[in-house]
Amino acid sequence: MAVEVVTAEDAVARVPNGASILFGGFGLCGIPENLIKALARHGARDLTVISNNAGVADYGIGLLLANNQVRKMIGTYVGENPLLEGMILNKSIEIELVPQGTFAERIRAAGAGIPAFFTPTGVGTMVADGKETRQFDGREYVLERALGADFAFVKAYHGDRLGNLVYRRTTRNFNPMMATAARTTIAEVEAIVEAGALDPENVVTPGIFVDVLVRGEVYEKRIEKRTYRAADRA
Repeated sequence: MAVEVVTAEDAVARVPNGASILFGGFGLCGIPENLIKALARHGARDLTVISNNAGVADYGIGLLLANNQVRKMIGTYVGENPLLEGMILNKSIEIELVPQGTFAERIRAAGAGIPAFFTPTGVGTMVADGKETRQFDGREYVLERALGADFAFVKAYHGDRLGNLVYRRTTRNFNPMMATAARTTIAEVEAIVEAGALDPENVVTPGIFVDVLVRGEVYEKRIEKRTYRAADRA
């Protein structure tokens, strides 16, 4: 069955106040740029944002933070975003920092229908505070809950009208697993092709996981921090 193909504005219009959203990307690599901008214009508030990190202050998820649309941020580190850092310090946002491997597995578990799992990561630290622990074969493990959401905003390279997605290089990062872990998955792609145009061997996310397809209009594809060789600075 063909997925719904809409504009970014129409896609985010279905996001209510208080929704939880998984955002694909790592830093600024592989983020759904157009969907984020549309959501900032839409103005939904009290959002729970689930993303590896919050990018930079003036782009990506930073736009939602600047608009005070985010009530809670779940991620793995503050990264290059001083805006988020300041919000954490002045307690204007709720924050849940999760070890990166645990973060990835919690999302994968949600997509696989696994409600919780035991991991040794975080045992004996504040990560394990208030959580069940158990010993297996003489080693202690902490119980972590699966991490799903109302919506997943993912970014792919190309998608067909059945919702099958292919990714380009490291932009895969968190996108494929997040696409499986939400009640509604909205995929932003750079091109929409007809069914059968994609090589099946290259399809990473099957269309069964995708509900809505959006063709991105403008891509900046920013780089968080550029470094140069000494010869290039001369």
